[in-house]
Amino acid sequence: MALYVISDPHLSLSCDKPMDVFGKRWENYMMRLRENWQKTVKDGDTVVMNGDISWAMSLEEAKKDFEFIESFNGTKIISKGNHDFWWSTVSKIESFFDENGVKSVRLLHNNAYDCGEYIVAGSRGWLVESTCEHDEKIIARESARLEMSILKAEQLRGDSGREILVFLHYPVSHNGFTNESILSVLKAHGIKRVFYGHLHNTVPSSLTGAAQGIEMRLTSADHLGFTPMLIK
Repeated sequence: MALYVISDPHLSLSCDKPMDVFGKRWENYMMRLRENWQKTVKDGDTVVMNGDISWAMSLEEAKKDFEFIESFNGTKIISKGNHDFWWSTVSKIESFFDENGVKSVRLLHNNAYDCGEYIVAGSRGWLVESTCEHDEKIIARESARLEMSILKAEQLRGDSGREILVFLHYPVSHNGFTNESILSVLKAHGIKRVFYGHLHNTVPSSLTGAAQGIEMRLTSADHLGFTPMLIK
């Protein structure tokens, strides 16, 4: 079983928000994503999709997008991004999946998953250039959710020594700003690799980097050529 990652597909099968307005790299992006995914991912594999799954504003509006994802090979573990306004409670989303035959999609929210060689943990995260009281409350909440996820991951890992991988939507560091609260959680639990999305049209050097010894890798679909990236 292989583990892959790709974020920010921004699917829009039910709403008029085509991403090709952002440049040629987005032309025919949904069909390219499907073609590349099916060539790369096998049925026994798992793909983490860390945020900005669909432009839909409600679960019902997102139905076609999830039918599209359901048709892809493998198990999909999805987490929330800043544009996932369709995201509701876990129980409501899972009920919606059951009612609509979405069987291969799992939610990464205050939990963790055993993916063979790796344990998957994560949260949405948060990034602001300057904090205010509202931002501080969100950061505290997201930090608590991330820690809860990592604690669940540590339980799943047990004494096996397997690596816990963290998947966020927002980067930990960007444009000279570091989310110290999120970073402190990662450091406290010895996390070595973080995969994040959210950013588009950034310079190639932003694809990889490090924050105080933690490897950070950008996973936005346009940066990966709309092909899930194998985690090695």
